Order: sequence, then C-alpha cells, then structure tokens
Amino acid sequence: MVDLLVIGGGINGAGIARDAAGRGLSVVLVERGDLAGGTSSASSKLIHGGLRYLEQFEFRLVAEALAERETLLRVARHLVWPARFIAPHVTPRQPGVRPRWMIRIGLFLYDHLARRSLLAGSAAVRLDAAPYRSGLKPELRHGFIYSDCRVDDARLVIANALDAERRGARILVRTECLSARRIEGAWEAALADGERVRARALVNAAGPAVKSFLDERAERPSKDNVRLVRGSHIVLPKLYEGDHAFILQNDDGRVVFMIPYEDAYTLVGTTDVPQADLEPPAATDEEVAYLCRAVNRYLALPVQPSQVLWRYAGVRPLHDDGSADPSAVTRDYTLRVEDEAGAAPVLSVYGGKITTYRKLAEHALDELRPYFPGLRGSWTGDSALPGSDFRDRQEALREVRERYARVPDDVVHAVFRRHGSLAPEVLGDGITGEHYGAGLCEREVDYFKRREWAREAADVLWRRTKAGLRLDVRQQSRVAEALAR
Repeated sequence: MVDLLVIGGGINGAGIARDAAGRGLSVVLVERGDLAGGTSSASSKLIHGGLRYLEQFEFRLVAEALAERETLLRVARHLVWPARFIAPHVTPRQPGVRPRWMIRIGLFLYDHLARRSLLAGSAAVRLDAAPYRSGLKPELRHGFIYSDCRVDDARLVIANALDAERRGARILVRTECLSARRIEGAWEAALADGERVRARALVNAAGPAVKSFLDERAERPSKDNVRLVRGSHIVLPKLYEGDHAFILQNDDGRVVFMIPYEDAYTLVGTTDVPQADLEPPAATDEEVAYLCRAVNRYLALPVQPSQVLWRYAGVRPLHDDGSADPSAVTRDYTLRVEDEAGAAPVLSVYGGKITTYRKLAEHALDELRPYFPGLRGSWTGDSALPGSDFRDRQEALREVRERYARVPDDVVHAVFRRHGSLAPEVLGDGITGEHYGAGLCEREVDYFKRREWAREAADVLWRRTKAGLRLDVRQQSRVAEALAR
C-alpha cells in the first residue's frame, strides 16, 4: 500500500509526485509513454505571466504566474533563464493591433502585479537602431520591451521526476494504468505490466485524457468537461541576430512569439485550434501557413512554409468554461476532489500551464491534506531542483569546463546546459565514448538510459535533448543503437 498513485508523467504529474514525496508520502507515478511525451514537451518553452491574459481579466492567474517566474529562476537555475521580449508597435494601426496606451497599461500591470526582484521592468524602445532592428521591416520604429523567461520544458519535467525519485517515489514509464477501482477504502490500479498498486489516494494528472481516465478507467464519470485546444509551433533557420524574443500582434487579435532557439534557429508559435480527439496531435499545413503569415507582417525578409525545419504540436487540456473562442478559454487550472465516505480520494487536474506547475502541485497537496493529517508543509519554493544548486550560472559552467578541459567544449557546454551541477555525474572520468554531434556523446546517452528513463531514440533526440534538429539520419541511428545495447 502506498499513499499516492499519480497517473501521468507530464509537468503536473511530476511536480505533484515531487512535492508529495518531499512531504513524506510514499508515491508511485505511472506514465503510459515517456516522461514529458505529450503537451509538456510541446510548449512555447516559456515561463511567463501571460501578458495577453490581462485582456481577459485573469489577474489572479497572471499574478501567480509572475510570482512563479521569480521562484523558478531561483530553484531551476540551469533550466530557466531570463529573456527580454520586444513588442513592435505598428503604425498606422492595422486590424488586431492594440493601441499604444493599452500596451502601456498592460505592461504597467505586468510589472507590478507581483513582486519582481530578478527581472528588469518594461520600457519603450526604438526599433530603427541596434540591437533590436535586426530582421524587422524598416518602417517599424517604435516598440516596447519587457521581461519573461525561457525554459527547457521537457528537462524541467525530468528534473522534477529525478527529485521525486531521490525522495523515495517510484517512477514507472511506458506503464499504462489499465483500470483503477475503489476496494475496501483504497484504490487498486491494474498496470499494463501485470503489477497491481494499492494506494490511499489517486491523482489524475493524465492531461488531455483526464476526463476519459475518470469516465472509463476509473469508472467515476465526471461532470467537468475538457476543451482540447491544439497549439502548434514551427522551427525555422535563425531569422534575426540577438538573444531577445518578439511578441507579435496578429490581425486576428492573437499574438505569436518569435523566439531564439537552440542557438541556430528561431521558434515561432503558437496556434489555438480545437482538437477533436485524443489522437496524437500534428501541426497542419494550415497552421504552418498561419504562423508564417503572422511573422511576415513584421519581417523584412518573409519566410515560406518550405523553410520550416521542424513542426510540433501539443494539446492543452483546458477546463471548459463555455467560451466560444479557443483563445479565450481560461488557462487557469481547476482541481477536483471526489472521495467515498471520506476515504480513497481522487484528485483530477484540469488545465494549467507549465509556469504555474509548482504552485498547482502545492494546491493539490493542500486539497489532499484532510486525507493525510500528518502531512508536512509546503517546501518546493525554497529547494533547488537537481542540477540547480549553484548561485551563478557562468561560474558553475567555468568550473565544469576546468574540470573537463580535455572533453570537447561543445560536449561540456551541452551537458551543463541540460544537467547543470549534475554534469560531473554525467561525465564521470571524462571518457565520453562516441560523439554523435550537437554536443551529444555516448556517455550522456548511457546516463539518459540509466538515470532518466530513456528507452527510445526519440526520448533522447527530441525530449532530453533537441539534438534531432542537428543530427542526420546516420547519426540518429547511432544513438538508437547505443540505446539498444
């Protein structure tokens, strides 16, 4: 018998498992695929307050997300880093473009809804001079600059799972939960590998499958409905110089981000399109064309869909609030708890965003506290994730480089970027084996397999790293062979 069985290995499931294990609960997490195999590795790679949500009066959500930026900058130092965002102002006004006064008010609220100590505030900037004119149409002369953060989303999930395991949780990947039943005041779950797990409480963090799990696997029909909204992204060759990102107003009233990505690329997203079913999502040609049109309103050299190097899509499992427009459906999360005679609760997670996953986990444990009277208090806001127990990123990287002076610098840099202060655990004695390219070496692939639950080539090439963008077919096959050994 364990205290908590968590269904789902995305950011919410991993965050709840970590928080619960750190409070002294015995935890088992089961994921039918790979950790971060769905929505949690298909985001815009941002930790942000959600500037556009102010238009929908989502002040609580924005304030919580803004506060979480600061927390994650402290506890996930190697995976979350500050970024400056440019909002070009189009004159004369075109359809879908907010007036300057509205942008100023929005940025003032963005600067002041939560305490900010690590990030710079907003300001007006000129776009017809360096460094922000790069890549833009010459007629764009004015804009605004503000702060948010970027994140390696899939690795944030891995870091939470690693810490959960270190604190006693069992992490079972590629292990589907076939059914869950209440039996004698507890949950009994049947797993695809034949194991049966008994748990005092169940957390349903199945993402897009949150409702179908309740209705079908747990046979506890839910009155809550889920809106499945697909968000697609494209990756293009680098479109401009500089580390800053852009937030671009489109003619339909939405915004599209243009973000530096993996040093040599630009990430563009996202869309908001209804997803009809639970089939694996795919970015459609129409969505790719939409994103290209959106950025071409601002770029001096327009891009074409034929230039897209990679496209990906994720499904947001939003709590259905009755909004007709998918972009207007709240990104806030909803937690539902249902029990039987005060025992065997099931907590289901609807909605949410990667920025607020840690706070969501705290609230989930608060909801479960009545069922675990001796539960310890919250702790994750002050405890660094594995790999982030250092004060200065550049100093920590310098120390790793000095220790592994004989290892190629691209390997050291890539390993530090992914693992932070755990780099010596990955590199060991510095004998790194075969080098596949893009800073990926045989020793790190072995580490992914031994310590980070990687089983297939895609787990390494597209989630634990993004080396798939740079490796050719032969190099990728060598990675697959290394995993199979």
